Amino acid sequence: MERKKIILALAFICLIGVTHAQNLQLHFDPRHSLYGDKASSINYLTATFEMFKPDDWGSTFMFVDIDFNFNQRNPGLAYAEIARTFQISDFALRPHLEYNGGLGLVRNSGYGFSIPSSYLGGLSYSFQLGNFFMSTYAAYKLNAFEKISHDAQWTVTWNANLADNKLSLAGFFDLWSENKDRTGATSGKKLVLLTEPQFWYNVTPHFSLGTEVELSYNFVNATNESRFYAIPTLATKWNF
Repeated sequence: MERKKIILALAFICLIGVTHAQNLQLHFDPRHSLYGDKASSINYLTATFEMFKPDDWGSTFMFVDIDFNFNQRNPGLAYAEIARTFQISDFALRPHLEYNGGLGLVRNSGYGFSIPSSYLGGLSYSFQLGNFFMSTYAAYKLNAFEKISHDAQWTVTWNANLADNKLSLAGFFDLWSENKDRTGATSGKKLVLLTEPQFWYNVTPHFSLGTEVELSYNFVNATNESRFYAIPTLATKWNF
């Protein structure tokens, strides 16, 4: 799971006036069983921490993913995103700044790697559509590949509580451009699509069971092939 959970609950939290929110999630990811070694050499667990905190100047959202996909099921990848949205009076469009990046280890080796950092700046807008609280932003995106990639990204997030708060729906849709060849050996751009809808049954106000479905194109194993993947997880979540 990538983690592009960018402000999954941003519009919902802002509009209902909750002062802060955070949760822990644990996902079982069966991508090896579904797609073999092209997607991953093993199935693995991913732990996620999310935090949202508003203040007088806007709001901050961050998350950290840890994939337990290294030798002996030890952590093999850590990925983080942090986003800051600025509220300017009653202006509907809000400046949005964001950073993404991470580190990883190559399974069955002593080698490590960094996930190329991304730096984003743009404008966000929140609105309500029926029971769904929505947020969208468009941003310039700098991908710090071996050859710097100047790109654009469009994101939509949603959040809804249904059935007397027993069911929760959340997720995001990302579409961005990046260099076809991250080394710069060949020219040209490609589009990358990633969306991760989540479906939760709230056993209690704090504990939930559910799934996240990672739907992507040009994302999984992106340097070697262009392919669509659909990867569901089995998940638990604790809100606090």
